[in-house]
Amino acid sequence: HGNTLENIVTMSEKKAAEEPQNSQDLAVFVQNLLQQMQGRFQTMSDSIIDRIDEMGNRIDELEKSIGDLMTQAGYDENEAKKQAEAAQKAAKESNVENKAPEQEQ
Repeated sequence: HGNTLENIVTMSEKKAAEEPQNSQDLAVFVQNLLQQMQGRFQTMSDSIIDRIDEMGNRIDELEKSIGDLMTQAGYDENEAKKQAEAAQKAAKESNVENKAPEQEQ
């Protein structure tokens, strides 16, 4: 990327070689320099925003791919919850059955 601070400084040095001779020239010089810097910062800002948007799109694609893989694997969140609840219930019932004979003895 040619939008580095070093490039801006280099361009400023070249412009300084054309040293303004009076206050009006100085004002024009500073105005032009500020416009160039603003343009470069806007370009960098746009580039950063584009990259963030691209990353957001890639994350969305990744989430969709994970969802597709889960579907292909037969994973259903509601079904998984039901199975977990059934396993907990069975474990509790098993504990109750195991304790009952001990109490009779």
